[in-house]
Amino acid sequence: MTLFIDVDDAARLFTQVGIRRAIREMAGYIEADYARWAQFDKSPRTANHSTDGVIELMPTDDGQQYSFKYVNGHPNNGQQNLLTVMAFGLLADVQSGYPTLLSELTLTTAVRTAATSALVAQSLARPGATSMALIGNGAQSEFQALAFHEMLGVNEIRIFDIDQEASLKLKHNLAAFPDIEVILASSVKDAVKGADIVTTVTADKAYATILTPEMIEPGMHINAVGGDCPGKTELHADILRNARVIVEFEPQTRIEGDIQQLEADSPVIEFFQIVQGEVAGRENDMQVTVFDSVGFALEDFSSLRYLNDLAQAQQIGQRVHLVPTPANIKNLFQLLDPPPAKASRLRTVS
Repeated sequence: MTLFIDVDDAARLFTQVGIRRAIREMAGYIEADYARWAQFDKSPRTANHSTDGVIELMPTDDGQQYSFKYVNGHPNNGQQNLLTVMAFGLLADVQSGYPTLLSELTLTTAVRTAATSALVAQSLARPGATSMALIGNGAQSEFQALAFHEMLGVNEIRIFDIDQEASLKLKHNLAAFPDIEVILASSVKDAVKGADIVTTVTADKAYATILTPEMIEPGMHINAVGGDCPGKTELHADILRNARVIVEFEPQTRIEGDIQQLEADSPVIEFFQIVQGEVAGRENDMQVTVFDSVGFALEDFSSLRYLNDLAQAQQIGQRVHLVPTPANIKNLFQLLDPPPAKASRLRTVS
């Protein structure tokens, strides 16, 4: 039997343990998997593009467990009151190929993206950072705010979205966390000015320039989350040329990240190098750092591992008959329970 976690189950899990604790714990799973980077089979995700969006598959395995995520990106879905991004995924046993967990990953991806952002920022943000500009106040924004508060101690969030209703929604939702001060900004420039950290998480599938060089101050850390497919960016290329750029998996980020704007040999650092102590994150307090985040299959592998462990500990989820278990493995037809032979209609051809 396969453990199945639907959206309601995932919401119960995160609510029972507390969303901030869940973010912190998931970040621990992600960090542990980056620390054993060489064990993973890695490849850029497979993408099927259309004029309306993209549907992608993100597989990986560590030799013991295999995972994949199905995820889409359809920016115009919002006009029909549909999510622009949704996902589900599977965890399986490599030795037998049998699926052990089938789960929603829309809500979970929001948690894992925020956990990854804050985890990376622990190595890249200037020590003592307390303020963050949050540009793009859609479905991911609350999770980003809570992750940076929980894991870095950020307590001032300056928010801006071209859709003011989205910003008001974010401010309302974060009112449940009185230790976070939320400031409505009048523009991107207003939000970014003086911020220690800048997070961009916008949804337009276009070459956009959300941040320009004159907005960037010495010592800033930029968490660029929204540019995550070919033809979709958020940062002016000169920001990247003048910053220390960290990526998850370089071959994928070259295709999908903001660095798709740069020369193929532009210098980047893969995050696992920092986790394993091969290179430093931030080198000095004046350095500008950029996490060019596109999401990587290893992080979904980690989040599925975490969900599986959490669901079993909390006894949430259900067992489903996803794979046949016939008494005779060579007789799959028996599952159809055909009627007795005498009841079948036979026609003799003479």
